[in-house]
Amino acid sequence: MGNRLKGKIAIVVGAGTQPGETIGNGRATSILFAREGAKVMLVDKHLDYAEETKSMIDKEGGESFTFKADIVNEDDCRRIIEKCVEVYDRIDVLVNNVGIGEGDISLTKLSEETWDKIFNANLKGMFFTCKYVLPVMVKQGSGSIINISSVASVCAPVPFPTYKISKSGVNALTQQIAMLYARRGIRANAVMPGLLNTPIAIEGFVRATGSSRKDVIKFRNKLVPLKGGMGDAWDAAYAVLFLASDEAKFITGVILPVDGGQSSKIG
Repeated sequence: MGNRLKGKIAIVVGAGTQPGETIGNGRATSILFAREGAKVMLVDKHLDYAEETKSMIDKEGGESFTFKADIVNEDDCRRIIEKCVEVYDRIDVLVNNVGIGEGDISLTKLSEETWDKIFNANLKGMFFTCKYVLPVMVKQGSGSIINISSVASVCAPVPFPTYKISKSGVNALTQQIAMLYARRGIRANAVMPGLLNTPIAIEGFVRATGSSRKDVIKFRNKLVPLKGGMGDAWDAAYAVLFLASDEAKFITGVILPVDGGQSSKIG
């Protein structure tokens, strides 16, 4: 166990992992936080996914508890914050790690229902959690918010326009919070994962394209400039850990790529 987050209270929204052969960003972040001394509130709309994460933390001697919530519901987001304050009396770190892209297609074929569903999960939900955590952090005079964006928000073209646009909104929301609340001692940053080998990415792509898992991994590996191909959830989680820690006390408003150089490909 480490001390980088010793004594800190953290909420990870999207702390579970969908079924697959690897681990997701939210679970990896939750485990790292607990290893580094944080007490972690594990939030997921699939409570069983969050419970699996808790069992992993328990085995390592960490402290956490689970909470079922759907961030597209404003009342659920309010209850997340209230519950954490009720249990721990403060909130030092909020990680928003929810994002979807299923059903996203070209703009001329996209339905209003799909547009709304993706925007609600990817952007409106983050607005809700930030809306209710900010007063708590203002009262404390400190806090760190880390929103999980995507390298798709700055790379073009991508075949998922709604996902791209909504994640661009996450970047803007993060920077807005950073500037509005800097004088209150609150930091806000975003992490932009690139192509990672996570269940939501790989299994989702397999379902969407009908390709084999092996072919999907091979295709995605070729798109990454850095030797070795795709990263994994731990790469994103270590970036989140750094931004949450006091090591990053002078960092706010940053949109950090964790992408093997993909966002540096220009032209």
